[in-house]
Amino acid sequence: MLENVREITLENMSEQVYRIKKAGFRFVTITCTDLGDTFDLLYQFDKEYEFHNLRLALPKGEDAPSVSHIYFAAALVENEIQDLFNLHFWNMAVNFVGRFILSENAPKAPLAKTPGIGIDARVITQKPQETQT
Repeated sequence: MLENVREITLENMSEQVYRIKKAGFRFVTITCTDLGDTFDLLYQFDKEYEFHNLRLALPKGEDAPSVSHIYFAAALVENEIQDLFNLHFWNMAVNFVGRFILSENAPKAPLAKTPGIGIDARVITQKPQETQT
């Protein structure tokens, strides 16, 4: 189980990231998981081997605010997520508009779930049902 995780919203996201920056934490990465109808974004920060994580549940079709104006290095990861999941960030410090790691001929959003294809992460986390004999 991941420790030190705080749930955030679009409304308080920038404020929460600013607080972490003011406390002296460095930006580590952002992970993105496609849960079908939402994207699970996990923002990870470190200070002296202590991790703090912010989790944003972003409904598909909504854009996320960039944190690259707070942590410039986040622009790299945000561009990767845009390419791989077709999740858009607004106000990015540097925006490659979907061509950061993918070529023109690459499939669009190769890590995004396509309905009916692949394993649904929600199914994996469900407890198996017992069968009666």
